[in-house]
This record gives sequence, structure tokens and C-alpha cells, in this order.
Amino acid sequence: MTDSSASAPTEVDDHQAIEHILDRPLSQTWPTGALAPSSRVTVVRAPDWDGPWQVEFRGTVDAMGAPEPNEHAQALSGELLYWVTFDTPQYDSGGDGPYRKAQIWGRYLRTEQESEA
Repeated sequence: MTDSSASAPTEVDDHQAIEHILDRPLSQTWPTGALAPSSRVTVVRAPDWDGPWQVEFRGTVDAMGAPEPNEHAQALSGELLYWVTFDTPQYDSGGDGPYRKAQIWGRYLRTEQESEA
């Protein structure tokens, strides 16, 4: 018999791994007006290109790290990056994956309220 819990990453493992990759601590200061941790979202596809994910899917805003400003040259003014845990593992538009969590640009997130409108 094997211990399946040993193979499943924990939130602590995720947090430590990301901080190691970024070579800095993740912010825990939640910005005013940002989606709250545990918010249910749909990760949507871009209307103007084939991505960033192969399909639209559901997930949850993860409290592993607070949303951070998106500093990419193509970011919208004030756009945030959110950590999102996916309901089921997903592949990106390039075929990489499956991923179970990722940092998602705010423009690709729809809340339940926006999806129902």
C-alpha cells in the first residue's frame, strides 16, 4: 500500500516552490477592490487570439499569494495577476500542462456574478 498523500503537493509546498522560483516572498497584502480569496471564477479565452488556455474552465482564487500588479507591456492599466486553483487540471494554448494552478491575468477571469449577467 502506498501513501497517496505523499505524492499530492500541499499548499505549503506550492507556496515554498513559487517563492523559490521568484526568489522573493509572495505578497500577503490583499489590494483594495481585488477579487477575494476563495472567489469562484471562470478562466476565459481571449477574444482576439487562441489562448491563453485551450478551453474555458472553473477555478477558485487562491490565497497562496495576494494579487499583484501585472507589469507586462501588454497589461491593462491597473490589471492584477491572480493565483487560481483549477477545478480540474488544464492545458495552455501551447499544449503545455496539465496545470492545476496558475497565475492568471485579471482580464481572463469572470466571477459567477459576471457569468450570470
